[in-house]
Amino acid sequence: MTADLKHTPLYNAHLAAGARLVDFGGWNMPVAYGSQIEEHHAVRQSSGMFDVSHMLNVDISGAQSKAFLRRLLANDVERLSLPGKALYSCMLNDRGGVIDDLIVYFFSPESWRLVVNAGTADTDLEWINTVAQREGFDVTVKARRDLAMLAVQGPQAREMVWQVRPQWRGETESLTPFTAAQLAGDVMVARTGYTGEDGFEIVVPAVEIEALWNELLAAGVRPCGLGARDTLRLEAGMNLYGNEMNQDVSPLVSGLAWTVSFKDAGRDFIGRQALEGVTPTEGMVGLKLRDRGVMRTGMKVRTAQGEGVVTSGTMSPTMGVSIAMARVPVGAQPGEAAEVEIRGKWVPADITSMPFVRQGKVLVNL
Repeated sequence: MTADLKHTPLYNAHLAAGARLVDFGGWNMPVAYGSQIEEHHAVRQSSGMFDVSHMLNVDISGAQSKAFLRRLLANDVERLSLPGKALYSCMLNDRGGVIDDLIVYFFSPESWRLVVNAGTADTDLEWINTVAQREGFDVTVKARRDLAMLAVQGPQAREMVWQVRPQWRGETESLTPFTAAQLAGDVMVARTGYTGEDGFEIVVPAVEIEALWNELLAAGVRPCGLGARDTLRLEAGMNLYGNEMNQDVSPLVSGLAWTVSFKDAGRDFIGRQALEGVTPTEGMVGLKLRDRGVMRTGMKVRTAQGEGVVTSGTMSPTMGVSIAMARVPVGAQPGEAAEVEIRGKWVPADITSMPFVRQGKVLVNL
């Protein structure tokens, strides 16, 4: 029942903008405001904005914060030394499966922030607190449900943000990718995103998010829904939790081995013993369909090395063909042929590298 779904602080703004709402992880979220294709192109060519307030900011503080995060996360926060610097990581269970993928921000040795996925937020919080208590870490875990988030993405995104918030420019213009600035009034501006384009992810107090949305809307930034967000992230070769990885699928077979740091032999992160020394038999590749049709999650894939499965598939608005991410036997290489079973018929496809598209440019042969 939609009455039971959670709403972000922008719910009324979505209704006013004509959004078509869907159940997304228990949240009533906009899938599109009109043309999903036009929203996709707006992000690739100019600017678009996404309500990502369903995602959860979790603040970790205390004397043992760094030690705790070095244990909790597969990537090593020891790499973060400059305030505002961020790191992408998986949070694993003891079997090496992915509880969630997230971004961790460093502000000081005793002050950190995790931004976790909406659908796993409750599970994540329970796990974070369990590990802290079970292992006796002196940390405070605070779920910041008083905050809201807006992603403004596209080649013109940063300029549009500065147009409506000129006072932010001085502290955010020098941000490099995967860095953030903490501004006055509990505002955080991060040069991160999930589209393969430049832009900001902006955290503000929930009571301030609608004003920011309306000012960006008036300035010409296009509202974009989950539909465009999915086609953009797939073109950018970015994983989606629940598709490319989950609690039973390790980062080593999800194209995320680069986020698992074994460098410090003395760092016993959760899941390390399950992953160390393992040689994966499967890995991730891109697929581009040669014929008409659309690849979708769960479809079977045949390669010269054996069978696999499509983990995410769509029709690419930028490329005009169907593309997919697939988990297949190790050894399948870009340039080789594959087949995908679509409605009982095996349709020819090409194995490609990823990403397919980045910063508006197609990176694979059409």
